Amino acid sequence: MGDSGQDWLALRPQEPSPSQCCGSGCKPCIYDVYEKELAQWERAKAMQDKSLLMGKKEQSSNSELNPDTFTAFSVSSVEQLTEDTYQYKFELPGKSSLPLSLGQHIVLRGEVNGLEIQRAYTPISPRNAEGYFEVLIKCYEAGLMSQYIKTWKRGDVVFWRGPFGGFPYQPNKDLARYWNIRIFYVLSQESSLERLPQSYQENTYTGRLNEDLMKTIVNSCRRKPFVLICGSSAFNEDMSRYLKAAGIEENSCFVF
Repeated sequence: MGDSGQDWLALRPQEPSPSQCCGSGCKPCIYDVYEKELAQWERAKAMQDKSLLMGKKEQSSNSELNPDTFTAFSVSSVEQLTEDTYQYKFELPGKSSLPLSLGQHIVLRGEVNGLEIQRAYTPISPRNAEGYFEVLIKCYEAGLMSQYIKTWKRGDVVFWRGPFGGFPYQPNKDLARYWNIRIFYVLSQESSLERLPQSYQENTYTGRLNEDLMKTIVNSCRRKPFVLICGSSAFNEDMSRYLKAAGIEENSCFVF
């Protein structure tokens, strides 16, 4: 193979590894981006025109969130809230705001021991927050991304992509559908409900979510509930299975 062939191979996009997919159903997924870049590369190679690849960007530094490329954001503050939970603030240019709608998330890219990983997180800052956005993250001792996140300090630059997902809610339209939702707090680490207001205690359950508990919750609802699910891929799959066993149809659930 001649030098020209070697040059083209060097420009060929690299297929993502499983660790690079956050598993949150992003559109476009990192694999969608790869397929798009691969098709672009194949077209450019067939035409022997490298200028067709000039539009390809792996990351951006213009501080504008983009679902197709990773954008650099600077950490402006780190606040430890509990033993393993941290709140991070990121700078936005001027008085700009993060363009997120209800229920959307963004994807973080990190690297640990040469392995690139990606995870999805939901910002907690108000939609109209100007000049910054905040993310609350629980770090796990054995978590790969947690190892990367716990190294952050003020001034560090990290890369985000998005937004993705979202909840199809329209203000002042079909409100009755959402009013049917009953909220339950499931506490995995608290053995007492005394810290909750009295009005919440009767609708509060302690312990891990399982099929029997979900049936109990659904059966206690006076009206058919509309259920919102947000968690890891495994959690979402378990919850969908539990709810189906409890008689909740797919059109009465929304997975973020």
